[in-house]
Amino acid sequence: MSEIKQRHWLSRLSFGTVSIVMSVLLALSYCSVIFDPAKFWFFTLFGLLYPVFLVITLGLFVWALFRRSSMKGLLLVVLLPSFFFAGRYYQPHWKKVEGESSLKVISYNVGLFVHGDSAQDRAQLADSVSAYLMRQDADIICLQEFYLPSEMNLDRWLGKHFPGYKAEYYVLTGKSGHAGNLTLSRRPVVARGKEVFEKSTNMAIWTDVKLDNSTVRIYNCHFESYNISLGRLVKGFRDDAFREETGLKMRRSIRERPRQVAHVLQSVNAASVRSLVLGDFNDTPLSYTYFRLLRGRNDSFVKAGKGFGATYRALWPLLRIDYILYPKDLQAVSYEVEKAAYSDHFPVIATYYESSGNTK
Repeated sequence: MSEIKQRHWLSRLSFGTVSIVMSVLLALSYCSVIFDPAKFWFFTLFGLLYPVFLVITLGLFVWALFRRSSMKGLLLVVLLPSFFFAGRYYQPHWKKVEGESSLKVISYNVGLFVHGDSAQDRAQLADSVSAYLMRQDADIICLQEFYLPSEMNLDRWLGKHFPGYKAEYYVLTGKSGHAGNLTLSRRPVVARGKEVFEKSTNMAIWTDVKLDNSTVRIYNCHFESYNISLGRLVKGFRDDAFREETGLKMRRSIRERPRQVAHVLQSVNAASVRSLVLGDFNDTPLSYTYFRLLRGRNDSFVKAGKGFGATYRALWPLLRIDYILYPKDLQAVSYEVEKAAYSDHFPVIATYYESSGNTK
């Protein structure tokens, strides 16, 4: 009997220890929205792992209820904030949004046209993506990591593949080609500009377009990437030099993104018109940068999406890093993450309607 009691005591101790550890980790992930990663970069890692921490902690809570463990109170308390955060990763299918849309917007990181599932080369994949986007019949199309070879004329190619659209872009041109951000609009364009980030190939461009009743500014953003290949990360995990290099890349990107976000927000706040902020943020919904950009705006997925909101193909359904944030005087009618296989990202598509007399 004493041996059975000892095993039972050890089992309770182990469950209690695991419950406390997971409660602390989940609580730290909540803190990632508070602490500026430019100063406290490691909190971003806790936010990045939030879905994993949530699932494990939720499983422990269910098991604690089943076992009538004293840990259930602690686990319940630490799970409560997730009633607010979890909806930024998953929205129930029964959710219904009513309205007739008058504006359709697409944001898509096309990955330099090198990540498609087929055997197409980059030029063929670019043609396939443009044909796919034309079928979507959107008013605004925002692309990140757009690419064309240097021997191709950019304006001529855009005119051929996107008839009826006004193209605004900012690209970096090197020996291999043109790469950068591209915004296409079927609505009249009245102004444009760019936000160049210091010591980075990432960027944001903005375009003022006329809607039915007003003007809105579209910020097409691509914030600092990790620049880490998942395949190489798995293969090189045992290499000390590779691990050190990966750690340096992660710390740099985590610290750079809040500076780039602040740069864009300075422009947003100075603008005389209201703004949609969209693109590849390279940060999750449980991050400092996401919540800074969200101030004064709504998240299209939260308001009109259904199911999982993840946009990064290799880690679906865990990683949501592409967004369309819109001003609160627009109304989101629909939001979809399209499972297109042309890139390592999925395109996100949202529709809105505008009330008469809307201004900033």
